[in-house]
Amino acid sequence: MSGQEVVFTLLGVIAVGSAVLVVTTRRLVHAALWLVVSFGALAGGYLVLTAEFVAWVQVLIYVGAVVVLLLFGIMLTRAPIGESADLDSGNRWAALAVAAGTAAVLVTVLVMGFRDERMPLRAGGGSAEELGAAVFRTWVLPFEVLSVLLLASLVGSIVLSRSDIGPARPGTGQGEVDG
Repeated sequence: MSGQEVVFTLLGVIAVGSAVLVVTTRRLVHAALWLVVSFGALAGGYLVLTAEFVAWVQVLIYVGAVVVLLLFGIMLTRAPIGESADLDSGNRWAALAVAAGTAAVLVTVLVMGFRDERMPLRAGGGSAEELGAAVFRTWVLPFEVLSVLLLASLVGSIVLSRSDIGPARPGTGQGEVDG
């Protein structure tokens, strides 16, 4: 194994480990912080794969904007920040079985599909020019669908955060939107 493969493997282990902690921690803010670690490890993996532009986009957009937006949404909606026992559905073992089964299928498919195939790394493979050509030629429609989805989630978070919208209480005049 080369040094690149060792670093890439370590970053992959960090990314997967922190992703598991994202979904298993009982504190919402801690989950967001573990998400930062996972995104950071992914950015490091992109650097190892010589995709510097993708690594910077990962750091700026996902680590910077998405996690800040997530924390802002948590605090704005007054979600419980500490441990909350009423959020546990009791399906932990079923979820673990489904996750283990899915991981086994994915690993089996990858191992059977690629075996000993190697892809040589070349500098500049993740450059802004190549990515821009791929995004705006091949992937225009999925890119625009994703932007509409993100816009809808932003509008939804604004609607959820407003306290003046709600059912009208008779005789009080509250719950109506000033317009």
